[in-house]
Amino acid sequence: MTVIELSDVIKRYQNGEETVKALKRVDFEASLGEMVTVIGPSGSGKSTMLNILGLLDTPTEGTVELRNKNVTNFSEDELTNERRSGIGFVFQEFHLLPMLTATENVELPSMWDTSVDRRDRAKELLRRVGLGDRLSHTPDELSGGQRQRVAIARALINRPEILLADEPTGNLDQDTGRTILEELTRLKQDENIAIISVTHDPQLKEYTDRSVRLVDGVIQA
Repeated sequence: MTVIELSDVIKRYQNGEETVKALKRVDFEASLGEMVTVIGPSGSGKSTMLNILGLLDTPTEGTVELRNKNVTNFSEDELTNERRSGIGFVFQEFHLLPMLTATENVELPSMWDTSVDRRDRAKELLRRVGLGDRLSHTPDELSGGQRQRVAIARALINRPEILLADEPTGNLDQDTGRTILEELTRLKQDENIAIISVTHDPQLKEYTDRSVRLVDGVIQA
C-alpha cells in the first residue's frame, strides 16, 4: 500500500534576485513495509525533498498525498497533526536531551497524548532496539550507536506509518552504521512501516528495497 506520494513536485526558493529550483518535477512514492533510499551528493535537493515528505515544507507546484489524501494545501495546524501522528524522524545528530534518560527521551514526542501509557511503550521500544539494560542512562552514558537506537525508538513512539531518516549513519563508524541499518531493516518488517532514508552513504543500498538517485533536483532512472 502506497503511504506517501509526490507527484510532479517543483520547489523554488528566492535567493535575492535569483530563483533557485531545488526540485524539478519529482515523482516519488513509498509503501508500507518498504525501505527506500534517496542517494545524492550535497546540494542535490535531498534535504528539500525530505522536508516536503515530512510535511515540514510545501511544494511550489505539484501534489503531496499521504495515505491517498491530498495534503498539499493543508494549513500549518493540519500538517502538524498529520506529522505528529503519522511520521517519525531520525536525524544524523541524534538530538537527544542531555538531562533526560533514554526512556524519557523516547517518551517526548508522545507527551501531548494522555490516552497512551507512553512510559511502557518507551521501555518496550528500547528493549526492541537492544537497550533494555540502558533505560535509565543519559545520552552521555551511551555510545554513538546506542544514542542512534534511542533516536529510532523515539521516532516510533507514536506508531507512525512513515519513518524519515536523514543520514542515519552519518556520525557512526562503519560497523556501528551496519548495525543500525540491520535494526532499521528489522523494524521495517516488525512495525510494517515505510522507511525513507536520505543519504550520500552507498552502504545503505545493501539494506534497501529500492533506491533512487537525486541529482540537481531531478530523480534519475
